[in-house]
Amino acid sequence: MEFPNQALEEEESSHRKSGRGKIEIKRIENTTNRQVTFCKRRNGLLKKAYELSVLCDAEVALIVFSTRGRLYEYANNSVRATIDRYKKHHSDSTNTGSVSEANTQFYQQESAKLRRQIREIQTSNKQILGESLGVLNHKELKNLEGKVEKAIGRVRSKKNELLFSEIELMQKREIELQNANMYLRAKISEFERAQQQMNLMPGSEYQETMTTSQTYDAHNFLPLTLLEPNQHYSRHDQTALQLV
Repeated sequence: MEFPNQALEEEESSHRKSGRGKIEIKRIENTTNRQVTFCKRRNGLLKKAYELSVLCDAEVALIVFSTRGRLYEYANNSVRATIDRYKKHHSDSTNTGSVSEANTQFYQQESAKLRRQIREIQTSNKQILGESLGVLNHKELKNLEGKVEKAIGRVRSKKNELLFSEIELMQKREIELQNANMYLRAKISEFERAQQQMNLMPGSEYQETMTTSQTYDAHNFLPLTLLEPNQHYSRHDQTALQLV
């Protein structure tokens, strides 16, 4: 009688002798062979998990359930802690994806809404300018006419407001110029009266001073030189100055 383990060993030895061939990955129908393969590959998988955790300093948790419901596990930290970390990471990834998807959908809706508003505004501007009126009925044309009339009224009101403001500013400027002119006229009249009073004062000293000094035109404030250079006159030939 040939035992299953002996048959499996003979099969593997024959494989080694003939060279390791490619094994077809599918379910092993023989229950005994399936159990033996499970034990061997489970141990190899646990060994690989241990080596990965040590060589690469990775956090590894391995859970294996056999067909009979037996649990086999390996973890370099803790299976529960690794599972909790996995759940947290998975939850964060899911939330980030859902938030990103929601934001994308929101921006798409807003973009479509803005494009629709832009088209409506462009159409309205064309209609105000008298274009694209063929699609409007009588009621819509009447509403458009009312809007245009209201707009024209507001434009005229603003124009009149600016004109009145400029007129008011010019009137204030005119008043300021008139006041300045009156002030200058008063100063000129005061200067003329002072000159007349000085001319009426007796005494030769005042007359000599007036003949040897420069006098000014009371109207134009221009200096007038009454004596030519290199000419000398006696005191008796000097005449009194008079304002013209």
